[in-house]
Amino acid sequence: MILDDFVLIDEKGLYCKYGDFYLDPKLPAKHAVITHAHADHAISGNTDVYCTRATANVMQLRYERSAAKVLHIIAFNEPFTIGGVTITFIPAGHMLGSAQILMEYEGTRYLYTGDYKLQPDATCEPIEWVTTDVLITESTFADPAVIHPDPVEEIKKINAIKSNILLGAYGLGKSQRLINLITEHAPRKKILVHHKIMPINAIYEKMGVAIGKYQVYGRKLMKVQDEFVYIVPPFTFDSYIRATGVKRLFASGWKNLQVNNQDTLFISDHVDWNDILETITRTQPKQVWTLHGDGRHLKNYFKDQVLVKILN
Repeated sequence: MILDDFVLIDEKGLYCKYGDFYLDPKLPAKHAVITHAHADHAISGNTDVYCTRATANVMQLRYERSAAKVLHIIAFNEPFTIGGVTITFIPAGHMLGSAQILMEYEGTRYLYTGDYKLQPDATCEPIEWVTTDVLITESTFADPAVIHPDPVEEIKKINAIKSNILLGAYGLGKSQRLINLITEHAPRKKILVHHKIMPINAIYEKMGVAIGKYQVYGRKLMKVQDEFVYIVPPFTFDSYIRATGVKRLFASGWKNLQVNNQDTLFISDHVDWNDILETITRTQPKQVWTLHGDGRHLKNYFKDQVLVKILN
């Protein structure tokens, strides 16, 4: 039997009272089950944190001792129990270590996707599929008007740019994916990386991920026009608004960060409309609960076929 109150949203975030734990809490919690290491999902100050090894490594890099009082490192597809709920981490394909959270309680399965993507990405574990009774999905881009382009075709755009490029991107997950894509599909480019991104690259490589060819940025290098691509985090990108001698590009799937086709690499680490429909087909839920976006399009699309409940 599906419990309508299996997870509820309160001031700390998404709470499962049947196991007394939070999923990606927004405020410190006693028991926190973390899907991935992006800061809007993995905060500091929790007591017991349950996550994958890669997520723990990034949290420890970012938060040091305040990452958690106790870090419980859980492998993919290895069930564990909190309270009366059996939990299993399933690869989500969003970034290295990202996990969907399968929760089983009294014979019913609830799958919380966290952030996830279906597009291929050599820098993280590919998404895996499990069936569920309730799919609790992010709906960041749950709009029929949003269809993400092929990331390979997007990255190939830079082959036509002969000047040096200043490429803005989030340092965790996106930057490593970009290094890999550029290495593979724009091999003439010489990749430079901002020093803030280097420790994250080190975590990826220590965990066996071959990111690609790059070197740390040096001020003298960019003074020469040699098809350099300098990957920088958003705050640095914004500070270089008047940079000369470079083509400024930003890599993102967010509409509000898109300028135009000439100044944007539309590369998203989230599912688009078609991906969400594919996920529902693959997981075969009886109900779909939506988070982190607008679930109205899904509710209208499925009508009476599948019950769609909007949690936020």
